[in-house]
Amino acid sequence: MRIDELFGRARPTISFEFYPPQNTAGAETLFQTIHQLQALKPDFISITRTGGGTEQTLELTLRIQRELGIRTMSHLTCLHHNQDEMRAHLETLWEGGVRNVLALRGDPENGQLVFKAPKNGFAYANELASFVAAHHNFCIGVAGYPEGHPQCLNPTRDIETLKAKIDAGARFIITQLFFENADFLRWRDACRAAGITVPILAGVIPIENVAQIKRFVTRCGAKIPQELLLTLEAVEADPTTVYDVGIGHAIAQCQELLAEGAEGLHFYTLNKSKATAQICAELSR
Repeated sequence: MRIDELFGRARPTISFEFYPPQNTAGAETLFQTIHQLQALKPDFISITRTGGGTEQTLELTLRIQRELGIRTMSHLTCLHHNQDEMRAHLETLWEGGVRNVLALRGDPENGQLVFKAPKNGFAYANELASFVAAHHNFCIGVAGYPEGHPQCLNPTRDIETLKAKIDAGARFIITQLFFENADFLRWRDACRAAGITVPILAGVIPIENVAQIKRFVTRCGAKIPQELLLTLEAVEADPTTVYDVGIGHAIAQCQELLAEGAEGLHFYTLNKSKATAQICAELSR
């Protein structure tokens, strides 16, 4: 059930990311979404840690692994947890059969600019990755930023930070969402030149709502190419056309990424199935 066992095959990995719902009704809706996407045979599913807390991520991860039998990865962040709490969390994951985690620092709380580590906790993702690696043989993933981390203005330093996470025990990288493949390809080349050899999975999000995607890119530091943005804004009042434009861009983006040797595509689904299923169907032709 380890993700790193998937690499080195003839085909790239395909994975889907979901966030924990806030209530029971939302949980059942999400399970229907995952069931619909299960037919696409994803290589793994990723469950984020949201404002609802780690317990929701933990419960959902264990349930998917137990009831659906899909290889599942749980997000871990440095927020809120000291080492003892993280150790107990890892034990629960391991006992539940989960072997894959994504080690993240997490964003500063409440719009603060400076991240404050919990007492006896972790200040950086490489510290968390190192701690996880020392507690059972988890397969550890980490985040990469093709357009640079929004809180790091030095691209060279940003890649050095990524290298530190790999040296701490990470086995693969999942990128932040991006829309311009040239940014990803330049960044990937820089990673390889810096000695980062682990697989890099490209993060893709299908655009279905203009206002929503603008909020996303503002928060994560990504950018929408000018031509694509102008096209989306011109049809913003027509949801069907926005959907068609967004899906068309995602399909073309994925086709080029695969042609350029991307080792995997990681879809940020926003807990929806239609767009992701349509993209995957087009890629399989």
